[in-house]
Amino acid sequence: MTMNEDAPAAEPATAIRPKWWGRPLAAGVAGLAIGAGAVGSAWAIQASQGSQTHTAAAFTLRGKMTLTGDHIPSGDTGEQCTGYKGYDDISEGAAVTVYDTSGKLIAKGALGAGNSDDVSGVCEFDATVPDVPKGEKFYQVEVSHRGKISATAEEAEEGEFAASLG
Repeated sequence: MTMNEDAPAAEPATAIRPKWWGRPLAAGVAGLAIGAGAVGSAWAIQASQGSQTHTAAAFTLRGKMTLTGDHIPSGDTGEQCTGYKGYDDISEGAAVTVYDTSGKLIAKGALGAGNSDDVSGVCEFDATVPDVPKGEKFYQVEVSHRGKISATAEEAEEGEFAASLG
């Protein structure tokens, strides 16, 4: 047999890479990013549902703030009163803030109107803070800027919070 001289010569074999060769790396990175996004979204949804549940289990902290000594004006029993002589901040509407055991602010409320008791010489305010999340062993409560006072969960939930100045 003779070779056909008119036939083209065979080209040397070269390694041919498929066009998709670099794509597995890109697909892996994209899959990783999508997976991380899905996990992050699931955590966010769970956290928001958890905080809604946490808010649903709440109570209103109630208690008394008593101002004594010469920091209250004299007056008849039952007369509305307020602090003075350096205690002007203790009055109706003064901030009452509640913190959890780690010191994070969790709820805000206010003092009600003060009522004087001429016999004992005190001015007593109702303290009310709505929507305090349940679940703490104790709470820290602050009236105005006067420092935090600890209350057990039972005291806070049963309306037995009590503070005094003077």
